[in-house]
Amino acid sequence: MNESTLKTPMIKMIPIFIMGQKYEVPAELTIMKAMEYAGYKFIRGCGCRGGICGACSTVYRKPGDYKIHTGLACQTVIEPEMYLTQLPFYPALKATYDVSTMQGIATEIFEAYPELFRCVACNACTKVCPMDVKVMDYIAYLKRGDIEAAARASFDCIQCGLCASRCMGELPQYHIAQMARRLWGAKLTPRAQHLAEMVLKIEQGLFGELIAKLETTDTAELKKLYNAREMEPAMSRNEWKPSKDNVGLR
Repeated sequence: MNESTLKTPMIKMIPIFIMGQKYEVPAELTIMKAMEYAGYKFIRGCGCRGGICGACSTVYRKPGDYKIHTGLACQTVIEPEMYLTQLPFYPALKATYDVSTMQGIATEIFEAYPELFRCVACNACTKVCPMDVKVMDYIAYLKRGDIEAAARASFDCIQCGLCASRCMGELPQYHIAQMARRLWGAKLTPRAQHLAEMVLKIEQGLFGELIAKLETTDTAELKKLYNAREMEPAMSRNEWKPSKDNVGLR
C-alpha cells in the first residue's frame, strides 16, 4: 500500500449565503444539508426529505443572474455564492367549505375562490413548480368548469406554495387545486362496487369468526400469516379478488 492511498481526500468547500450570512460548506450538498452543516436546526420547513411533502420551499439567486430561482431544499444542490432563503409557509388564503354539503359543481369553486379569474395566463406558476405540474393548465380547466381535468392535472401537487409566490394574479393555486381534487374524489368519482360489497359482508359478520381466531393467535404465527398473505398485484385494474381460502371463507 503506497502513501497516496492513505491520504484522506480533501473536501471541497464553497461559500453560500443563508439569510444574508456567509458560510463555507462542503460542495455537492443539498440546500437542506448545507444549512444543517452551517448550524441551522430545522424545527419546521422540513419533513420527508425526499421531495414529497413540499415543506422546504426555497428561494435563491445565483451570482450574475437576475432571475429568482426556486426549488425544494431537500433536492436542490448548492452552488458557489448562492444566496438563499426558505419559505416554510407562504401566506396564501384558504377558503372554508364543507365538502359533505356540496354538489361537486364548478360554481362552488368559483364562489370559494373568485380570484381564480384573475389568472392572466403568464405561466409563471408552471415554471416555478418543483414537481413539473402544469399549474396554468389546471387553472384553465377550472375556469371552464372541468373539475375532473383539473384534479387529474394537479394530482402530483405537493402543496409547497411556490406557485402562489410567483403569481401575478395573486391566486392560491395549490389551495384551489386541492378543493378540485376533494370535490372530484367525494362527488364525481364513481363509487367502487366491490368496496360496497366488502363493507356489506363485514357488517353482516362474515369475518367475525376469523377475527376472533386471529385475536387469540400468538405473535409469531401472526407474523407468519402476514408474510404469506395474498396481495393485490401492483398493476391491478380492480379486477383482482382474493381467494376464498385466503379471507377465511368456506
